[in-house]
Amino acid sequence: MRRTQHDEQHRAGRAGWLRAAVLGANDGLVSVGALVLGVAASSSPPAGVLVAGVSAWVAGALSMAAGEYVSVSTQADIERADLEIERRELERQPEYEHQELARIYVRRGLEPELADRVATQLMAHDALGAHARDEIGISETLAARPFQAAWASGLSFTAGVAPPLLAIWLVPAGLLVPVVFGVCLFFLAVLGAVGAWTGGAGLLKGTLRVFLWGTAAMLVTTAVGTLLGAPG
Repeated sequence: MRRTQHDEQHRAGRAGWLRAAVLGANDGLVSVGALVLGVAASSSPPAGVLVAGVSAWVAGALSMAAGEYVSVSTQADIERADLEIERRELERQPEYEHQELARIYVRRGLEPELADRVATQLMAHDALGAHARDEIGISETLAARPFQAAWASGLSFTAGVAPPLLAIWLVPAGLLVPVVFGVCLFFLAVLGAVGAWTGGAGLLKGTLRVFLWGTAAMLVTTAVGTLLGAPG
């Protein structure tokens, strides 16, 4: 018999860092791009636009990293607290916890006798791990990782900031608004497509949801900058 290999490449393990990376890159591109457009549209000199863009980059990257770290750390604290509760219950009421796990498997479609045997074997192997996974929904794959999320978010924000900042350095002042706008639109589409492909979503849907929201944000900010910079 010829042996066949069946390898499945699931994307759930990427969920934590991918979410932070897509959020960071999108936020960097849209927020700094929109800020640059707003300041440039207000007739500010190129030096002022550059200072605003670089300041937004540094502040945004640090804020995104810190925000992700705090947010995901809170999630990790909740997971640890839930695991501690479950550990105490396993020590105090092991039989009840066994029945609870078996009922979960019955609700998922197993016969009661089989569910009881599965619960017995899994608890003998790793009781806390079985309850964490099947009762609480905590697994190693999806566990909160604060440092990973913080680095992914901060670095991806910096990557998202790069296109509008490079445009400021390379483009004449008179062309800054249309060029920055075009560059940001292009990279919004690229970011949406990459995020959709990496996450396994439909390419068109993933691209459009990033592209349209980012475009709307930049249009509004450009309009605000134009109005505020207009002579009174």
